[in-house]
Amino acid sequence: MSNKQIIHTSNAPAAIGTYSQAVKVGKTVYVSGQIPLVPETMEIVEGDFKAKACQCFENLKAIAEASGGSLEDAVKINISMTDLSNFPLVNEAMAQYFKEPYPARAAVGVKELPKGVPVEIEAILYLKG
Repeated sequence: MSNKQIIHTSNAPAAIGTYSQAVKVGKTVYVSGQIPLVPETMEIVEGDFKAKACQCFENLKAIAEASGGSLEDAVKINISMTDLSNFPLVNEAMAQYFKEPYPARAAVGVKELPKGVPVEIEAILYLKG
């Protein structure tokens, strides 16, 4: 695929497995799931669930910007949580990063996530222009 571009930024956590931070194909950017790692330390951010969700969104934002876009370009967000009782908190966090019209979204409960974190968030962006 000749128009496939790998997106990487030091402003988001380095990949901890066999994946890229994001892949851009044409105007579409597929951003890998982000867990609440602080890019500079590769440690899980301190704080409650909302702080962890916000770190995921910060990581997504950095990757979106590295791809030439922003979170405003998000058309689909997938959120995985180990405890669905945190759903209201993920809504609060998301409201800090998105305004209407909101992207499509799925939120699912999972048994566990990498590094024992409570949340992982991925995105698909469609860039303008």
